[in-house]
Amino acid sequence: MTTYLFTHRDCLFHDTGEGHPERADRLRAVQHQLDLEKFPDLDRREAPLATRAALARAHRESYLDELEAKAPSAGIIALDPDTRMSPGSMEAALRAAGGVIAAIDAVMEHENDTAFCASRPPGHHAESDKAMGFCLFNNAAVGAYHVRETYGLRRVAVVDFDVHHGNGTQEIFAHDAGLFYGSSHQAPFYPGTGAANERGVGNIVNVPLREGDGSAEFRACWRDILLPGLERFDPEFLIISAGFDAHEKDPLAGIRLVQDDYRWITEELMKIADRYCKGRVVSVLEGGYDLEGLAEGVDAHVKALLRQ
Repeated sequence: MTTYLFTHRDCLFHDTGEGHPERADRLRAVQHQLDLEKFPDLDRREAPLATRAALARAHRESYLDELEAKAPSAGIIALDPDTRMSPGSMEAALRAAGGVIAAIDAVMEHENDTAFCASRPPGHHAESDKAMGFCLFNNAAVGAYHVRETYGLRRVAVVDFDVHHGNGTQEIFAHDAGLFYGSSHQAPFYPGTGAANERGVGNIVNVPLREGDGSAEFRACWRDILLPGLERFDPEFLIISAGFDAHEKDPLAGIRLVQDDYRWITEELMKIADRYCKGRVVSVLEGGYDLEGLAEGVDAHVKALLRQ
């Protein structure tokens, strides 16, 4: 079995400005952690640029045109109060989406392979026609459509343990019964979506957590609701939106997970992937804004992907 690591230095040049939580140091912290001697078995590869055709499966052509037109040649612009673009942002976003596509291709070459995409900007808030929540392209959704269209799989699942609800992934998937989205997240909280009664066409499973919830509540919601829902969907390929901002050290939220929770949920997802997906899993970095907590979460997550 192989675990691939897809990343690219261009993702460091997405400049969000001083004081912004989604900063290049996040990726540096992840890369430093994965460069330690405990991770010699990662197959390290550079993320390519996503093509417009691949992006257009998840995003409207008009949105892609708009984003290209707004991309600055100098300085930093605000697309909304949270989401910014600099001259390096488009290249970084294309690498982030392209890394997921390349990871899927690598995993599909051999059964029982996994991959982790260490990239930025994150993606799960990006809707089909709107950037928001630090996100430009919905990397996980682009990947889901790629694996289905390119390899003829009928059922592709995205699961999301970021502390924020992935409104973009839900919006893109909501009317497509061949795509599954399952999320645990803090609520009420940004972006204000993700209620339990938001079910799409029966392909969406949301479990809101309350501020102050920790390991017991997180594990219960996955064990009792989300993992059984994923199994009922019977996925052929699994994509993980891996956010680490539910860590107890994270400054942007109020869920209190610890490092071992990320190992536990990854191992549980790997068991389902082994039963239904021939072990095929691609994970993509979403949130995580305390550098120490982010590194701890990634450490546990990638060890589980490696089956260490």
